[in-house]
Amino acid sequence: MRKILRITTVPISLKVLLQGQFRFMQQNGWEVLTISADGIEVQEIKEKEGVKHIIIPLTRQISPFTDLLALLKLIRIIITFKPDIVHSHTPKAGLIGMLAAWLCKVPYRLHTVAGLPLMEYTGWKRLLLNFTERLTYRLATKVYPNSFQLFEFIKKNLYSDTRKFQVIGKGSSNGIDVDYFYPADNLKNKASEIKASLKIPPDAFTFLFIGRLVIDKGIVELVHAFEEVIKCKDAYLILVGPFEQDLNPLPQNVLDRMTSHPKIKLAGFQKDVRPYLMASNAFVFPSYREGFPNVVLQAACMEVPIIASNINGCNEIIEHEKSGLLVRPKDCEELKVAMLRLLQSSTEIENYKTVAANYVRTNFSRTHYWNLLLAEYESLVK
Repeated sequence: MRKILRITTVPISLKVLLQGQFRFMQQNGWEVLTISADGIEVQEIKEKEGVKHIIIPLTRQISPFTDLLALLKLIRIIITFKPDIVHSHTPKAGLIGMLAAWLCKVPYRLHTVAGLPLMEYTGWKRLLLNFTERLTYRLATKVYPNSFQLFEFIKKNLYSDTRKFQVIGKGSSNGIDVDYFYPADNLKNKASEIKASLKIPPDAFTFLFIGRLVIDKGIVELVHAFEEVIKCKDAYLILVGPFEQDLNPLPQNVLDRMTSHPKIKLAGFQKDVRPYLMASNAFVFPSYREGFPNVVLQAACMEVPIIASNINGCNEIIEHEKSGLLVRPKDCEELKVAMLRLLQSSTEIENYKTVAANYVRTNFSRTHYWNLLLAEYESLVK
């Protein structure tokens, strides 16, 4: 049986961003071994995907000693497992994974780029991240940016030799389950219960954000814009997702406003975001940088009108004023105007959500993506 080793820095990336992919590959003749740092998601990955998982000490922070230890452990795993392909995701796992696979002479070394943290850095840290990203690409035999504009950014700023680069399908790293993310009637009661539990009136216009509550996701601008919006029109804002105050902390004054404002509701991390999408009238995603955001695909598929940043990934899903609204990242005023526009126009909302849902269901089905990736693997090993 052919073997593939899949590696990400943290296990939640395996669980959420690549859900279902490993089981599918095993059903189609591949033995899959997954690797990441430790985390509460590891057991669920093994059970749901039916794979063996090995923990190594990967970290998202710059930590030379820990990285060296992870590299040595990964080399030992590769020597024992003897994979035909090593396929990495996320920056740190990409660097360690591609270096270990190159040292072990694995014939096919694949790396998926799903967003670049270096876009938001300057100075010595930007130089270091540029270097490690270029090294990862050099060590890989193929690189898969998960959006076309991310590919263009890499070509312009990081690595001009694009012969080993390829976007699979129309983008994404996994597609989405278009049957699961469907506005079914059985979700309506759950949506009503969510509004009631958050003390939001049933008919109140509700904005929704889903993602990590960090600066890079545009949370500072979203909170400020929302506070300006409700001076003109009544509304609520639900924030679904975890804080990351250790890695990307929000300013204390913004954090205080989020936790004390009567119309901003913190829902924390949610395993099933569908009822929250059903409970909302508009989805707002003012991120600074993305690869190809799954949550925008999910919102579109659930027929929720979308406001998103005009950045790569988002603007490959949403077409401005045809399937949603795009705004400049970090622009509070433009974000406020877009939020008010959707709040005041029911006709516009209906048009956008229909066009976006049809586009996503046609082009980003999960099984369609899996088959494209499987064909890529098969073409390599043959």
